[in-house]
Amino acid sequence: MTHFPWMTPQWPSPSQPLSSLAQDIDFEPWLKHGNLPKWCDILEQLPAAQVDQVALDRWVGPRGQVSDSNALNQALEALKPWRKGPYQLFDQQIDTEWRSDLKWERIKDAVPENVERALDVGCGSGYHLWRLLEAGCGEVLGVDPSLLFAIQFAAIQRYALDRRVHYWPIPLEAMPASEAFDLVLSMGVLYHRRSPIDHLTQLRDQLMPEGRLILETLVIEGGPGDVLMPTDRYARMRNCWFIPSVAALEIWLARCGFEDIECIDATWTTEEEQRLTPWIGGQSLESSLDPNNAKLTIEGYPAPLRATLVARKPAK
Repeated sequence: MTHFPWMTPQWPSPSQPLSSLAQDIDFEPWLKHGNLPKWCDILEQLPAAQVDQVALDRWVGPRGQVSDSNALNQALEALKPWRKGPYQLFDQQIDTEWRSDLKWERIKDAVPENVERALDVGCGSGYHLWRLLEAGCGEVLGVDPSLLFAIQFAAIQRYALDRRVHYWPIPLEAMPASEAFDLVLSMGVLYHRRSPIDHLTQLRDQLMPEGRLILETLVIEGGPGDVLMPTDRYARMRNCWFIPSVAALEIWLARCGFEDIECIDATWTTEEEQRLTPWIGGQSLESSLDPNNAKLTIEGYPAPLRATLVARKPAK
């Protein structure tokens, strides 16, 4: 990552496989955005601080003394919207749109012990990367093509400077098959993929033999043949393609070569978990549902139901 060294600490990764993998990736096409110079300037304006600890529990972030609280708040406000969290940088709490800590509570028991290297695909600003460290993972990598999310991660890492956590601003599709990870997370990504089978195959190809996948996605109620493809938008989302039943998703995973497939959770999305806060502006879940029937989206589809499945890549 020579283009923007603020993406990761400025020292070599202790993991040779990750370093080697990065050499095979062309980052340049993904490092372009009209607001990038402005966002980089905001990072440069973050005030100095004395960091005593980095909390890895619900309110992730550095604790200690910051030299200028107002400057910190202005910089963080300038990086809105903050979608996934929550975070706390010193005394400043960022109440993000999504309570990602609730999602973490649903998946944490599925994180195996002694994970050496974990990959979070579509990691947003990296909230679950820090929670994976809390769970004992040795090294974590997040990938997401949104440069604003990468900048938000960089604001946290500016103070944390944790060499165990890395962020690459690229989509999964830009990564060659590596078999470098014993745990891969894909949460809230599958329904954004035009080819969900390709996505599952790419996830499998990042796992080492006997590695574990944790997959969270929108689902519908129904049997093995039931899949919803919205005609246009779903819950106001343009880029929503295939929403399968759990039974259909289990078949997809099996056809892609996974074993020991299990659905460990299915939860309706509520305004406790996704809501409008001062840190995002705009709209959130409440404007995506039918105002007369909360069981339906604004378009008339079943309201958001999210399932979490775990699966294992077979041994060679």
